[in-house]
Amino acid sequence: MTVAVIGAGFAGLATAKVLRQSGFEVTVFDKAPDVGGVWSSTRRYPGLRTQNNKGSYRLSDHPMPRSFPEWPSGEQVQAYLEGYVRRFDLRECLRLGTEVIGARLLADESGWEVTTSDSDGALVTGTYEQLVVANGIFSVPAPPSLPGAAEFRAAGGRVVTTSDLHDVGEARGRHVVVLGYGKSACDVAVPVSDVAASTTVVARELLWKMPTKIKGVLNYKYLMLTRMGEALFRWIEPTGVEAFLHGRGNGLRQRMLGSVEAVTTTQLGLQELGLVPHGSFEDIARSTVSLATEGFFERVGAGTIRVHRDRVVERLLEKDGRPHAELSDGTLMPADLVVCGTGFRQEVPFLDPAIQRRITDQDGNFQLWRQIQPLTVPRLFFAGYNSSFFSPLSAEMAAVWIADLLLGGHEVPPLEERRAHVERRLAWMQERTRGHHARGTNIIPFSMHNIDEVLDDTGLNVGRATRALQWLLPLDPAAYRSVTRRLVRRSRSAAKRA
Repeated sequence: MTVAVIGAGFAGLATAKVLRQSGFEVTVFDKAPDVGGVWSSTRRYPGLRTQNNKGSYRLSDHPMPRSFPEWPSGEQVQAYLEGYVRRFDLRECLRLGTEVIGARLLADESGWEVTTSDSDGALVTGTYEQLVVANGIFSVPAPPSLPGAAEFRAAGGRVVTTSDLHDVGEARGRHVVVLGYGKSACDVAVPVSDVAASTTVVARELLWKMPTKIKGVLNYKYLMLTRMGEALFRWIEPTGVEAFLHGRGNGLRQRMLGSVEAVTTTQLGLQELGLVPHGSFEDIARSTVSLATEGFFERVGAGTIRVHRDRVVERLLEKDGRPHAELSDGTLMPADLVVCGTGFRQEVPFLDPAIQRRITDQDGNFQLWRQIQPLTVPRLFFAGYNSSFFSPLSAEMAAVWIADLLLGGHEVPPLEERRAHVERRLAWMQERTRGHHARGTNIIPFSMHNIDEVLDDTGLNVGRATRALQWLLPLDPAAYRSVTRRLVRRSRSAAKRA
């Protein structure tokens, strides 16, 4: 069976590896000249590092090099994926520097016609029996529309996204305004502040940040990357310990979260800096969990970085022949370079509008069973649309689910049952995250719940003892390295019996 995969990041490469080991013929397309997705050299910004430690941000059967630091850089993550390609001999199935510009479901629904364009603009069309979309949920930067941008640029100002800023030297001697308060905005602000004339962060809304080490000693993974840490936040269908923590044990749960909030506030100096977010620490899981960028709050305290909280840039303008930015409170500041770390839009422009309408609801949210399979479009799957604390592993286990379904290892429930399930999940996500769920693709903080559901469908989940240990210790992707091997052995045994 032939399979086309769109995207050569973690999800695309893991899908290619799992499907190839399961006997499928796979071709992977990516418009970038290298593998990596968000970690590609074409998208890396100064200061880019992982949110997870190297022990948890990895694929099950390929550890990060021992020489890498606890939180690897963007360049190191890309090198790790290059090593994955070499280890599992994926190079021959990669079509890098090749953009998918169209994917059309054949009239008889027997496969997909995929049209690509290479770096020279040459068009090639091929037919594949299955299509896997693995272009990542952070696919298209979403900068705000800023009034006065033309006047601003005419005065010498520049507006870029974090993904477009590849060299910190572009900020040297300039007045830099960074929009946003998420990971990329704070990551960029630190190295920029080393060379810029001034660095100002404008934050519409402050987010809770988690120190990488609590009190400088306890790695945050022991609090947040365990089943107990996940259970502190209310799952849609809590059972067992989770039901207790959100029922009779709610007081204990709130004290646990409150103690982390108090330690975080003190350790990062948020009260003194005037940067305590509105709401409670429980909001940290509303849509994403952001680690505190090393050196960020220290530089705010030293005055090297200035933060305007609960503000937005109202307009850009020219004043006295120089580019400026005006904030919503009337503050006017010089702004030679505006860097937008304001999030992403999730798009699948290569699918025609009719197909896009079939895979999304009226609000544009993806309707995917298990975050993988559209409800009514055949021979189409999504990998990596279950962004989580353990995004590489979540994507890899989604690939296992796809391979197992195609091999006949399991069946999906009837359409109406799946539809009701998906609609209920989306409504719950909308309420829980106040709409910040990346069109239904961001499942944080319920990473292990998603992995369990996917693997329970296939009958390939890790044992109870392993899952019990994960209540106290951080999830180790290596515990799942036998999953694909068991899938392949089972499929081969079934083929022999047939």
